Amino acid sequence: MFFKGNKEALDLLGNAATIGTHLVCSTFVGMAIGWYLDKWLGTKPWFLLIFLLFGIGAGFKNVFDEVQKIQRKDQGKGPGSNNES
Repeated sequence: MFFKGNKEALDLLGNAATIGTHLVCSTFVGMAIGWYLDKWLGTKPWFLLIFLLFGIGAGFKNVFDEVQKIQRKDQGKGPGSNNES
């Protein structure tokens, strides 16, 4: 396997996939909620636009939270630290 001995490369690949998934899924969920509300209430395109913006905002918040989590995890791995795992 290509990544067999390289745990750091697998971690980076997993982090990139997680961040991309957060952004895309949040956007589509917001868009779907807005589309269904517009269809149900006949208010085209207002709820679609509003919930699309909410979805994009939620995606960026999730990406920000994930990056913060990665940074906290990597703080202990710097040079001179005793916390090597």
